[in-house]
Amino acid sequence: MSDGLKETLEAWVKRETIVAMKARDSERTTTLRLITTALKNKAIEKREELTDAESQQILASMIKQRRDSIEQFTKGGRPELAAKEAVEIGVIEEFLPKALSAEELAALVGQVIAQIAEGAGQKPSPKEMGTVIKAVQARLAADGLRAEGRLVSEAVKAGLA
Repeated sequence: MSDGLKETLEAWVKRETIVAMKARDSERTTTLRLITTALKNKAIEKREELTDAESQQILASMIKQRRDSIEQFTKGGRPELAAKEAVEIGVIEEFLPKALSAEELAALVGQVIAQIAEGAGQKPSPKEMGTVIKAVQARLAADGLRAEGRLVSEAVKAGLA
């Protein structure tokens, strides 16, 4: 965010939309308007302002939808539409915390497993995968980081194996 000041995600997106419009960047403008609409619709549905976590969750689900679309367009032989969705993902990701790499996620999972093992006196079994995943997701949220749920699940499965 800008100038070290706390700025709402909505204000940041609005400012970036104006910049994109002035630059006549139609793809970016369209994507930013989609973000604004999704955030406003959720706020209206909830009947109050969104928290940062809720806003980030909305953006993460938008990215997931686009990844699913890319997969479908690729299977359907529509690379131009898949490329458009990829560009939208890039714009949406600008407004989210940096996603962890596979190595960083594996290291974080290892730390969480070690903490759980220390508390319980033994390493968690693969049957306790859900507990470990919840602990990893809580740690990600606390540290202001993000990782796709599927990647977290795969990293935890590998860490418990």
